[in-house]
Amino acid sequence: MSTPSLPVPPTAADSRRIVVVNGGTSDPSSSRMLAGRIAQKTSDRLREQGIDATTAVIELGPLAGEIAHAIVSGYPQEELLTAIESLAAADGVIVATPVYKAGISGLFKSFVDILDNDLLIAKPVVLSATAGTARHALVVDDQLRPLFAFMRALPTPTSVFAAPEDWADPGFAGRIDRAAAELAALVASDVGAAITGKVWGRYQHSFGGTVRPDTDSDVIDFDTDLMRLATGGAAAR
Repeated sequence: MSTPSLPVPPTAADSRRIVVVNGGTSDPSSSRMLAGRIAQKTSDRLREQGIDATTAVIELGPLAGEIAHAIVSGYPQEELLTAIESLAAADGVIVATPVYKAGISGLFKSFVDILDNDLLIAKPVVLSATAGTARHALVVDDQLRPLFAFMRALPTPTSVFAAPEDWADPGFAGRIDRAAAELAALVASDVGAAITGKVWGRYQHSFGGTVRPDTDSDVIDFDTDLMRLATGGAAAR
């Protein structure tokens, strides 16, 4: 009987990149503060495993004009393109948005709207939001979670919402730590690479996608459930 191989423990040379996407526009921004606390806890958790972590922040406020232009033209440019490339290179993502009138920030949604549909496939993400009242507590799971499910990302089981009274709540730090622990575990395992490295071609991709330039995105894969149904065949069971 063969002996099962044990996982190789991480070394100090291992490194992961965490990218924060902040939809807040005020200064100081409560959304930025929340995302920063989650990012710090995630980095701490990774370093406990011997994995170095760097954090980059994408502030959407200064990019608002470029985001609006990209929505109309379909082509992100300059600083916005740099931000998207930074997001594509992330091992883990933390998103934070303010809640306005019972919904996520329009600026945040517009940013996601211009992303390549393949950009976040199998990428671990912590979902978080802030609002002026606890009445909006369900917005994270009611709006952000379906949005990132559509993007085929991997949201952590724990999301984080903060109303003004939450910052002084002893349980709030526990929720942040739980979300950070989940993100760190997913990032440390390289789950995104493990998934996309094996089944990238099995996803339905957009024509002309730019996420995997090493592949021919204009080649149609007829061996997918959607294409088999379209050509009169049966979907795989």
